[in-house]
Amino acid sequence: MESNENSAQNDILHFSDDVQSVLGNVFPSSDPLEQPNFNVVDYINNLFPTEQSLASIDDVVAKVEGKIKHLDHDIKTAVRKQTTAGVDGQQALEEAQLAIHELFAKIKNIKDRADQSEQMVKEITRDIKQLDQAKRNLTQAITTHNHLHMLMSGVDTLRNLAHKRQFGEAASLLQGVLNVMEQFSKYKSIPTVRELSASVDEIKQEMTQLVLAEFDMAFSTQPGGNPKSGINTKLLHEACAVADALSPIVKKELLKKFIKNQLSEYLVLFDASQDVAWLDKIDRRYAWVKRVLVEFEGKLSKIFPEHWEVSELIAVEFCQITNRELSTLMQRRASEIDVKLLLFAIQRTTNFETLLSKRLSGNTLRQFSKNVKKVSNSKEQKPVDQANTNPFLEDEGNENNSNETEEANETNDVSQRTENPFQRLISNCFEPYLYIYIESQDQNLSELMAKFQEEFQKKSQQMRTDTVPHEGGVLNNCADLFVYYKKCMVQCSQLSTGEPMLALAKLFQKYLREYASRILTSNLPKTSQSTVSLSANITFSTVTNLLKETTSSLKDGSSSEAVRLGSGELTLICSILTTADYCLETTQQLEMKLKEKVDTNLSPQIDLSEERTVFSSVISNCIQLLEQDLESACDPPLTAMAKISWTSMEHVGDQSAYVTAITSHIKQAVPHVRANLAEARKYFTQFCIKFANSFIPRFISSLYKCKPIGTVGAEQLLLDTHSLKTILLELPSISSQVARKAPSSYTKIVVKGMTKAEMLLKVVMTPHEPNSAFVSSCIRLLVDPDIDMFQKILEMKGLRRVEQSAIMDVFRNQMPVSGGSKTSNANASFDSDSTSRIRKLEKLIKKRL
Repeated sequence: MESNENSAQNDILHFSDDVQSVLGNVFPSSDPLEQPNFNVVDYINNLFPTEQSLASIDDVVAKVEGKIKHLDHDIKTAVRKQTTAGVDGQQALEEAQLAIHELFAKIKNIKDRADQSEQMVKEITRDIKQLDQAKRNLTQAITTHNHLHMLMSGVDTLRNLAHKRQFGEAASLLQGVLNVMEQFSKYKSIPTVRELSASVDEIKQEMTQLVLAEFDMAFSTQPGGNPKSGINTKLLHEACAVADALSPIVKKELLKKFIKNQLSEYLVLFDASQDVAWLDKIDRRYAWVKRVLVEFEGKLSKIFPEHWEVSELIAVEFCQITNRELSTLMQRRASEIDVKLLLFAIQRTTNFETLLSKRLSGNTLRQFSKNVKKVSNSKEQKPVDQANTNPFLEDEGNENNSNETEEANETNDVSQRTENPFQRLISNCFEPYLYIYIESQDQNLSELMAKFQEEFQKKSQQMRTDTVPHEGGVLNNCADLFVYYKKCMVQCSQLSTGEPMLALAKLFQKYLREYASRILTSNLPKTSQSTVSLSANITFSTVTNLLKETTSSLKDGSSSEAVRLGSGELTLICSILTTADYCLETTQQLEMKLKEKVDTNLSPQIDLSEERTVFSSVISNCIQLLEQDLESACDPPLTAMAKISWTSMEHVGDQSAYVTAITSHIKQAVPHVRANLAEARKYFTQFCIKFANSFIPRFISSLYKCKPIGTVGAEQLLLDTHSLKTILLELPSISSQVARKAPSSYTKIVVKGMTKAEMLLKVVMTPHEPNSAFVSSCIRLLVDPDIDMFQKILEMKGLRRVEQSAIMDVFRNQMPVSGGSKTSNANASFDSDSTSRIRKLEKLIKKRL
C-alpha cells in the first residue's frame, strides 16, 4: 500500500501544449521548477556547477524545504477556499436567475403599455388625418379655380389689349397667361380648358401678326433702315417685348425682315457689276457697314432688347453676304488678282474682323464655335540667347514692327489667342487664292537668297584677304531669314491653317536647303580647283552630294601639297559652323511652330528632319576643315621627324625641333578656333577629339618610319612623345586665361593613344637578346601586338634579316592565340641595362618639367 502511494507521488503530471500555454498566460513565472520541461539533473547542475559549490548544500536544502512548506501552506489555503466556493457559487446563480425573471416581467409590462399608447394615439389622430387631406384638396381646388379665373380674365384682357395695340401691358400679361396655361396642360380634356387653350392660340397668332405689321409699317417704306418721321419707338420696343414672350420663331422672323431691310442698300451699292465692289475698294464695304451700325446704335437700338444683340446680328449677316459676294466676284475675275491686291484685301478684312471681335460679344456665333479654329493661349517660354535671338522662341505678339502690315498681323495674332468668333468669317473666301501668296513668297525668298549670297561672298572674300582679324559668330543673314520665315508663318496662319500653310512649310524646306548650299557650303574654303554648280532648285540629295564632294576633296587634298588656311579663313569656317548650329536649333523650333499653326490632320506631314541633317552635315564639314588644316600644319614636322638620323645621337637633349614646330602650330591655331567657337563650345570639343584621333595614329605611323633607332635616339623620341602628350592634354585650354579641365572623353583618347606610342618606344629600347625575354617584354607592354606591328618594331631597332627571322619565330610561339592580351604595368621590370636607361630618361623628363 505504501509502495503504491509512493509511486503515485513520484508520478509527474503532464498537460497538453494548449493547457500549458493557457497556464503560462494566466500564471506567468520564470521559476525553473514551474517550467513544463523541468529537468532535475540540469537544475541540480546549475545549483552546484563545481565541487566547491557543494559546501553550500545545506543552505540550498534549507531554502528548498522552506519553499516546500510555503507551497504546502498555499495548497491547504486553496483547498479550504474551494470547499466554500461551491456553496457561494450556487447561491449567486440563484440570485441571478431571480433578477432575470423580474427584469423580463418589467420589460413585458412596458411593451404592453406602449401598445396601448399607440392604439390610443391612432384613435385620437384618425379625424385629424381626414381633415388634413380635406384641407389639401380644398386648397388645390381653390388654387385651380383662381388660376382658371385668372386665365379667363387674362384671355379677355389680352383680347382687348390686342385690339387697342397696347403692347406694353400685353407683353407682361401674355407671359403670365402662358405660364398659367402650362399648368392646365394636363386638363385639356376638359371642354372649358380646351376652349381657353384655343383662345390663347388665337391671341398669340393675332399678336404675332400685329407685331410684324407694326414693324412693316415702320420700316418697309424706308430702305436702308431709316425710320419715318414720328415713329413710335416706345411702341416698337413694347412690340419686341411681346415678340420675346411669343414663340422664338416670331423673334427670328422679325429680325430677319429687319436685318434684310437694313442691308438692302448694301446689295445694291456693291453689286458685282459696280466698280466699287472690286477688291481694291474693299474698304468701302466695311466703311458702309460701320456707318450703318453707328446709325443703328444711335437711333434704333432702343427699340430692341439688349439680349437680342441686333447689332451683332446685322454684322454677322453682313459678313456672310460679303463672303458670298466676294467669292462669286473673285471666281469671275481670278485673272485680275495679284499678290499685292490679295494681301491688301486680306489685311483690310482681317482688321475689320478684329474690330468686330473688340466691339461685339460674339454670343450669336457661339453655337458655331466648333467650326472655328481656336488658338491655344499657352505659349511655352524658353530662355533666349541675347546674342542670337531665335525668332521662334519669342512671343509673337510682342515684336515691334515698322510697317502697317506687320502691325495688323500682330494685332490679329493677339486676337487669335483670345477666342475670336469673327475670325475668318469673311476672310476664308480668300483661301482658294492663297497660292498666289505662296508663289509671291517663293519669289521673295529667291531674291532674298540671291541678296544673301552676294553680300556674304563679298564678306567672305574680304575675310580671306584682310590681315585684320574679324569677329566670328552667327551670320546676320541667317537671323534675317528666320525672322522673315516667322513673319510669313504668322501672316499665313491668319489667312489659313490648311493646305496653304502646308505649302508654305514646303517652301521653307526648299530655301533652308538652298541656304545651306548657296550661303554656307559654297563659301567654305576649297582645297581643290573643282567647283560645283548651283541651281535655283536645290534638293536634299543635291546638298548632300555637294557636302560629300567637299569632304572627299578634303581627303584627296591631304595627299597633295598642304595649303594652310589663314586666320580670316579659319574665322569664316567657324562663323559658318556656328551659323549652321543656329540653323539646326532654329529649324527644330520652326517645325514645332508650324505643327502648332497647321490643322491637326495636316501636322504629321510637316517634317524638317532632312533639313536638320543637311545642317548637321555642314557642321561636320566645317569641323573636318578645321581639323584638316591643323593636321596639314603638323605633317611637315612629322615628315622631318622621320628624316632625322636617330642612330647618330650621342645624348638626350631638350625636345626636338619638330615637337617645337607642332607645338607652335597648335598654339597658333587652336586658341583662334576656340575663341570663334565660344558660342558652340561642344563643337570645339568635337574638333579637339577629331584632331587627336587623327594626329596620334599619324604620329605613330611616323614613328614606324624612324628607322633605325639607336638607344639614345629612342630615349629622345620618348622624351618628345611625352612632350607631345602633355601638349595634347592641354590642347582644349592651351593659351587660355581661364584654366578649364579638358573633357574626360578627350583625355581618354590622348592618354590611350600616346601611351601606345610610349610603350612602342620602350619596346624599341629593350635589348633584343635574349630573344624570349625581348618577346615577353613586347607582349607585356603592347596592347594586342600582331605580326605586322612586331615586324615594324624590329625594323625600327635596325636588326638584320637573320636576327629578325629568329625573333619572329619566338614571337609566333609566344603570341597569345586570342590576341586579347592586355598591357602590363608600364613600370614592369626590364633587363638591368634597359631599366637603368629608362629610369635615367624619366629623371631627365621630370627635371625638364
